[in-house]
Amino acid sequence: MTEKNVGSVNSQIAVAAAHSALQKGAQQLATELELKYLKVLADPKKAPVELLLYLSDAGLQLQQTGKKAPGPVWVDFVSGAVAHRRKFGGGTGQLIAKAVGIKSGVRPSVLDVTAGLGKDAFVLATLGCKVAMLERSPIVHALLNDGLQRALINLEVMDIVENMQLHFADSIRYMQDCVEKPQVIYVDPMFPHSKKSASVKKEMLVFRDIVGADVDAGNLLGVALETAQARVVVKRPRKAPIIEIAGSSVTPGYALEGKSSRYDIYPLKKIQ
Repeated sequence: MTEKNVGSVNSQIAVAAAHSALQKGAQQLATELELKYLKVLADPKKAPVELLLYLSDAGLQLQQTGKKAPGPVWVDFVSGAVAHRRKFGGGTGQLIAKAVGIKSGVRPSVLDVTAGLGKDAFVLATLGCKVAMLERSPIVHALLNDGLQRALINLEVMDIVENMQLHFADSIRYMQDCVEKPQVIYVDPMFPHSKKSASVKKEMLVFRDIVGADVDAGNLLGVALETAQARVVVKRPRKAPIIEIAGSSVTPGYALEGKSSRYDIYPLKKIQ
């Protein structure tokens, strides 16, 4: 997620383990995140909090509670939709590949300043890019780190995730301090959808409760344009307005539009 005013961690989030063998790991996680540790829970939806970080044999999951709560949010680079896209997603013909400048013999280094669940970073790593990911929410970072660690021991994807490096950092500060400038900076800020919209994915609704809306995306974009070597790519909903930078008239050089999303490209120089 991108930058926001980060206060105390939501008091309605706690940590629990699926069974006693995972209890030590769950307690350690609760201590690291400064969250309450509950106990071993067979059914995470019955936890007496609004959101639960649930350590199970499948991995770390973020679960809304209550009888009608949707399924958990977690990071899975091995199966499901991410695996399907890896196998059948269209390779270098995908819009995201064209947006970051992938072409024959060219695989730019990418800094993803809005890592989230790491789906786009994984696509780029699958295509051969080295991707550094920044995430400042400790809870989202924990989910992503758990998914990466599980993927690193899977023979099918371990070579891909070795191209992905995760940092727990404030994106603006990281870019301002970085010595080695990335060729491409990738930005996918949280868009303020209505909670009533059926098109909003469950992870986005949960994430918004944790990290809030991205109120300073303009500042983030401005620093990205000062930091990237070759280009900045901003992912937006297809009909969303461009991100405005305060005191600047900078607009995208061009855009690539898909069915539901759009990539605004700010070219700075040719990618070598």
